[in-house]
Amino acid sequence: MMLKHRTVAIVLALTAFSPCPVWADVKGGVDAWAQGDYGRAVAIWKPLADAGDADALFNLGQAYKLGRGVPTDINRALDLYRKATEKGHAQAEDNYGLLLFQQGRRAEAMPYLMRSAERGEPRAQYLAGTALFNGDHVTKDWVRAYAMMSRSAASGLPQAAHTLSIMDQYIPQEQRIEGIALAEQMDVKAQQATLAANTGKPAAKMPAPTQPPRPTATPKPVAAPQKAAPPPPSPAPAPAAQGNWRIQLGAFSEARRAETQWKAVSAKVPALSSYQHYTPSDGKIVRLQAGPLASRADAAKLCVSIKAAGADCIVKAI
Repeated sequence: MMLKHRTVAIVLALTAFSPCPVWADVKGGVDAWAQGDYGRAVAIWKPLADAGDADALFNLGQAYKLGRGVPTDINRALDLYRKATEKGHAQAEDNYGLLLFQQGRRAEAMPYLMRSAERGEPRAQYLAGTALFNGDHVTKDWVRAYAMMSRSAASGLPQAAHTLSIMDQYIPQEQRIEGIALAEQMDVKAQQATLAANTGKPAAKMPAPTQPPRPTATPKPVAAPQKAAPPPPSPAPAPAAQGNWRIQLGAFSEARRAETQWKAVSAKVPALSSYQHYTPSDGKIVRLQAGPLASRADAAKLCVSIKAAGADCIVKAI
């Protein structure tokens, strides 16, 4: 099981920590970093990193990557991330895989990116999904590729939503449906792992430094054969007063994410504003649906409009 960490959150969300004898010193570095005193933060973390503290290793890696308090040194950052990863530091593994990929060491990066993607890191999901679609350094697996890209798109990563729309043109519907089901299973597994890791551990928020860097991963476009542009979609069907069909726009671990997706897709597909949206939940997964629609054909037609806008959509009977 991955450890909980006391870390400087630069790109990723702030995490919880577990008290230990060196926590006050690590947090002292975090506080100095938040105040812009990078040299002092580095001075605090260096001896702790030398002693093998995972959080200090990760934080020091961030400093070398960004060139704050020390000269920029990507190789040194990679070494520190690797050492923290070996101690079970999840954020370090996220950054290690992404930075390896950015440095062109893609085959070496892929195992780390796959684990990060399973945990729910959106950039890693995007890169893993692209690699699985193309068969780059991994065995081609379109179901898993679609699952990874769906999860990344649901997190709000713009390039993932665009790539998912490209995948829709090549991956058969049956495999896309399997991919959506697999994405739901992955979300549940990731949520359960997070809950297990948080059990019995106090949480604390640490201040984030100003001016966070841009995402570290360099997107790679999906390599697919050229196809003629599809014809423009038919107009969306008129809403029905009642019906036994809905469309599903995604599955999420939180209702908040479902509502965010509804606003995003509605902005792209104005016809959706005429429909009611629903967020049924089984206690683990929140599904975003819209309707009602009078027939499967009407639901499928509305899905065409939504997919043309780069969003996910499947037909659901109710």
